[in-house]
Amino acid sequence: MSAHMKTTVEISDAVLTAARELAKREQTTVKALMERGLRSELAKAEQTSDFRLRRKSFGGKGLRKDNPEARWDRLRELAYKDETG
Repeated sequence: MSAHMKTTVEISDAVLTAARELAKREQTTVKALMERGLRSELAKAEQTSDFRLRRKSFGGKGLRKDNPEARWDRLRELAYKDETG
């Protein structure tokens, strides 16, 4: 038995709608489709293993001082502030 991890992903409405329709046709779940897609992409990446993601990080000391206890929804709102208007 393998361990499972929960995560949240943001997917466009159109892609999610198409995934739900495909899952229904294939009598499976969107979760199963996502895992299948990720496994496929991981297998492709192993075949072309020359690629190495460069290590990049930003200097900083954690959360901003003006939002020391910001919750994820607030941090996301701040991150996308310029995009949402």
